[in-house]
Amino acid sequence: MRKKLEGQVAIVTGAGRGIGRAIAHKLASEGASVVVNDLDAAPADEVVGEIRAAGGQAAAFACNVTDADFGQRVVKTALEKFGKLDIIVNNAGYTWDNVIQKMSDEQWDAILDCHLKAPFNLLRAAQPYLREVSKAEADAGREVFRKVVNISSISGTQGNAGQTNYAAAKAGVMGLTKALAKEWGRMKVNVNCVAFGAIDTRLTQPTTEDKTVQVEGRDIKVGVHPDRIAAAGRDTPLGRFGTVEEAAGSVYLFCIPESNYVTGQTLICGGGRGGF
Repeated sequence: MRKKLEGQVAIVTGAGRGIGRAIAHKLASEGASVVVNDLDAAPADEVVGEIRAAGGQAAAFACNVTDADFGQRVVKTALEKFGKLDIIVNNAGYTWDNVIQKMSDEQWDAILDCHLKAPFNLLRAAQPYLREVSKAEADAGREVFRKVVNISSISGTQGNAGQTNYAAAKAGVMGLTKALAKEWGRMKVNVNCVAFGAIDTRLTQPTTEDKTVQVEGRDIKVGVHPDRIAAAGRDTPLGRFGTVEEAAGSVYLFCIPESNYVTGQTLICGGGRGGF
């Protein structure tokens, strides 16, 4: 049986860990060749090895999505390694929280740069290729759809105390999605968005200790107090955090042919929590 994404090529940012890793595996399992981007080379290489071991195709591209030339370089990598580009998933991100009176300009700029400016730069870099191939296909009387899936959050749909930077960036992602869906419809590119609720990743592990990870040389606090996790579970109609595989499944829905007539939309993957 032919796989849903057989012959397609995808770029997934932030794909070395967590949700991004699960997205890369899901797309590869359905036949896509995947450019696995991560800030660090080791996790990107590990995911590539796993995909290849399972019979898929993948290439690693370790780079910071906030680098000015990231978009051009990752698009070039996809075209050089696999000859085409069909799917872009803007997933890379992290949180750096504080209440507004204590939030520094550095915190604000870092989160906006990662979550909003980086997707903008990547999509802008991809446009010349998408325009060229869509024109050639239209001239030949062919209708070929390509996919963009931007990642937002229920912090963007309804706000969250202590996350003015993250909430603003994720709300901006939804606006970017809607505008670009209108610009790129003529090129047969579906541009959609998935807003995640509480998903079980290394950033949301239960802890009562001060734990951090290194992001761009900064110590970023990770983990959630068990009481907050319990409260989130009670507030979620399905009663628990989502898995990274469930998160990846929601992205996959926007990558398959069945969603060819869906564009400019935001799907909330939050277990019933986080509606508009």
